[in-house]
Amino acid sequence: MLAQPHRPSSQTPASGGVPSHLRQFESLGAHPAPEGTAFTVWAPNAAHVDVIGSFSRWQPQPMERLADGSGRWTTQVAGARHGDFYKYRIHTADGQSLDKADPYATRSELAPGTASQIWHLDYAWNDQAWMQSRARRQSQDSAISIYEVHLGSWQRHEDGSFLNYREVARRLAAHCETMGFTHVELMPVTEHPFYGSWGYQTTGYFSPTARYGEPQDLMALVDTLHQHGIGVVVDWVASHFPSDAHGLARFDGTALYEHEDPRRGFHPEWNSLIFNYGRYEVRDFLIGNALFWLEKYHFDAIRVDAVSSMLYLDFSRKPGEWIPNADGGNQNWEAVRFLQDLNTAVYAAFPDVHVIAEESTSWSGVSRPVHDGGLGFGMKWNMGWMNDTLRYMERQHIHRAWHGDDIRFSAAYAFDENFVLALSHDEVVYGKHSLLMRQPGDEWQRFAGLRTLYGMMWSHPGKKLLFMGGEFAQVEEWHHERTLDWHLWAKSGHQGVARWVADLNHIYRALPALHATDFDRSAFRWAQLSQPDATVLAFLRQHGGEIVLAVHNLTPRPFHGQQVQVPAGGHWHELLNSDATCYGGSGMGNAGGVPAEPLSHESWSVTLTVPPLATLLLSNRPVRA
Repeated sequence: MLAQPHRPSSQTPASGGVPSHLRQFESLGAHPAPEGTAFTVWAPNAAHVDVIGSFSRWQPQPMERLADGSGRWTTQVAGARHGDFYKYRIHTADGQSLDKADPYATRSELAPGTASQIWHLDYAWNDQAWMQSRARRQSQDSAISIYEVHLGSWQRHEDGSFLNYREVARRLAAHCETMGFTHVELMPVTEHPFYGSWGYQTTGYFSPTARYGEPQDLMALVDTLHQHGIGVVVDWVASHFPSDAHGLARFDGTALYEHEDPRRGFHPEWNSLIFNYGRYEVRDFLIGNALFWLEKYHFDAIRVDAVSSMLYLDFSRKPGEWIPNADGGNQNWEAVRFLQDLNTAVYAAFPDVHVIAEESTSWSGVSRPVHDGGLGFGMKWNMGWMNDTLRYMERQHIHRAWHGDDIRFSAAYAFDENFVLALSHDEVVYGKHSLLMRQPGDEWQRFAGLRTLYGMMWSHPGKKLLFMGGEFAQVEEWHHERTLDWHLWAKSGHQGVARWVADLNHIYRALPALHATDFDRSAFRWAQLSQPDATVLAFLRQHGGEIVLAVHNLTPRPFHGQQVQVPAGGHWHELLNSDATCYGGSGMGNAGGVPAEPLSHESWSVTLTVPPLATLLLSNRPVRA
């Protein structure tokens, strides 16, 4: 573990062993009390600061600069109460007047309004059973199958208006229970002015978006899911922030949260600003923010967005648009240190949560401990598997025989990190089409191909993530301004895919061989075929004496009499067959199981009928209902 930098002696560890400098949300921001509300803001380069708000008819209330050199301004307003709106009026050194939302506000005005709102976070939680069992449910050898959701477009009212967090809670819990998902991942719920950013352009870092209700409504959403045994992951953006005038940009008239030089402080791809990870106050702001959501909202994991853009100084930049580090390289060592400190702090405070990286390069040790030189994340999205698999699955069936190495390559690096296999929102937008429509062939083949894609995903090492709509074969690609096409559930092909996903989740959760060894290289191996074919994948997953054989046929041609070598004799049970008629298949299969015939004193073989465009999952042990 890297040593913490020296801090002033006044910043002593707070409750739960978290240093007080990481709990600035307890002192900064607006804190209501019976005698009024205390306001405190960090603006070290301001000439003067006022607080303005509805409690004073937006007339300035002067704030006093603290004498401790912290750069903070504070005041107490007797008439300011819970629910009042406010902003800080920053008078800059060069004579400007900037009206800024509170970086630590716990509630924001409904967009397009941009004010902050005084709000207490009192809530009576009823998820004690979940919290007490969370460490077991989220261990690395547990089944983790995540349903990714954009709250504003999952479902809406008939008139097109948004559902409240509480309304979503009841529906989402029922849906995830039916489908067998263990977790929900919420795309960013922090306040964001531009709805089309999906939440990834955050202005209210401590404030849940008011589009779907109050902070307590979001707490109720998490609480409800927990009471139904479902964990909650939240997307978290520490890579960049928008340049909206009321936000963090040039907060006190200077580059306070960002870098002054645009070659370090401006992100050309997203037209947004980059945090200055070398500044302690900024690091404390971000790490404290992560701790805040885990503590106040009981989230079970945070998924850190766009980690690659943080790690590389030249990310999406042309020559001359970036500055090398002191060694002349492109690594952002300040961001590396920040991520290591983030993960160290989070896991010290909440050892039963996860921090998950969306990182798309081959940076070494993303999910390895900090004390071993890693970044310290618990898991990492497997972007390589996603890209290779989808590129292969989009190929015409007749061409797949020449690209067998592409679909097998993921096994070579499947255990280099603690991977999550993610088919996320990014794969079904901007003209990429839905997962169903990315499959080649006629309608029957598309549905069969999608079922096989999911069969490969759920049997492949790694935790699982599927974006909403994928579970019932959404036809249209996702758009944030419209809901999913729930009417498709009335059609048999879509019902079949939904049943297939639910059964995959059931088998995945029921068999330790499919989840307890997700990060164990020794528990995976390829199976030998009597009729080797580049379009047939067969591999074994093992946990103790339990063995699962996964066979995937990636063409519309069935294979009869295919012998597969297995490491145990006896009867092999056909647990799942995606070609079963209940899923929309042709009904070809192996009558529930096959005997294993001896090849030698240490090996056996099973003779299978492998259906067209299908996944077979067999085990040497039956699965209890």
